[in-house]
Amino acid sequence: MKAVKHFQQRHGLFPDGAIGKDTFNQLVMPLGRRVSQLQFMLERWRWLRSDLRTPFIMVNIPEFQLHAYSDRQKPISMRVVVGKALDHQTPVFEDQMRYIIFRPFWNVPDSIVKAELVPEIRKNKAYLDKHQYEIVDHHGEVVPPEKINAKLLKRLEDKQLEIRQKPGPGNSLGLAKFVFPNHYDVYMHGTPERGLFGRARRDYSHGCIRVENPAALAKWVLHSTSWSDEQILAAMNGTETQQVNLPHPIRVMILYGTASVEENGEVRFFDDVYGHDAALQAALANGYPYPDAPVAAEASNPNVRPVGTPN
Repeated sequence: MKAVKHFQQRHGLFPDGAIGKDTFNQLVMPLGRRVSQLQFMLERWRWLRSDLRTPFIMVNIPEFQLHAYSDRQKPISMRVVVGKALDHQTPVFEDQMRYIIFRPFWNVPDSIVKAELVPEIRKNKAYLDKHQYEIVDHHGEVVPPEKINAKLLKRLEDKQLEIRQKPGPGNSLGLAKFVFPNHYDVYMHGTPERGLFGRARRDYSHGCIRVENPAALAKWVLHSTSWSDEQILAAMNGTETQQVNLPHPIRVMILYGTASVEENGEVRFFDDVYGHDAALQAALANGYPYPDAPVAAEASNPNVRPVGTPN
């Protein structure tokens, strides 16, 4: 049973020690498929900058895992939840983390407001208070609950008003938000939905990245500042929203690889949850357009090269 659990861990499965359908499928996977997964990962590494230096934070989407590396402190790893494979895929890209917000508001995306929240409010105005939501105008002024009517809900649908969720333990972003400004509006954040981290496959969000241990990540990010562990926890459990700008930006890479090699030489494999391996295989089958240059895979599929809302 111990050997089965180890095999399951190496293949991104829940380590229950039982040879169920998923475990059996991994056991009989052709060796050629494993070789291809390693080749695809090596190809993607060729796309990364050659001058990569620490510190940096890396999220591997198919692994559902975050890894942070620095020359000045121990590396950390933690589970993450990423975007739904069907309709909210987390994009592959690189940017710079510039600040953390403790006890953040969640500004609900317009698409979620229109499709999910407005119908609930129409059925029951108490829905807002129950979930700690408030309606605000574009200047941040709160609309009193007694003014909510059909006309106001129409303004919400027309994006003339917004909905935000108040800070606190029940906030969809948890108690910390890690911001690396990008045009996808993707960021990392905590979450009150802890149960999802116990699952082997963790693609449940609207595109942003939920981190299992936001306090540990905040401590790692703020290691070189005057912020102590006690101050970080106090900020997360206090009453005020605080933005902490980083003295030096930290590189964040959202990557996609269905194979990895640990420092001890152990090889791990993961499911192609977004189908990027299949798209890359099709692109590589056409050959490289230039000698010694990465294939221009994005020309045929924007999801293959670096091309998410929270939750």
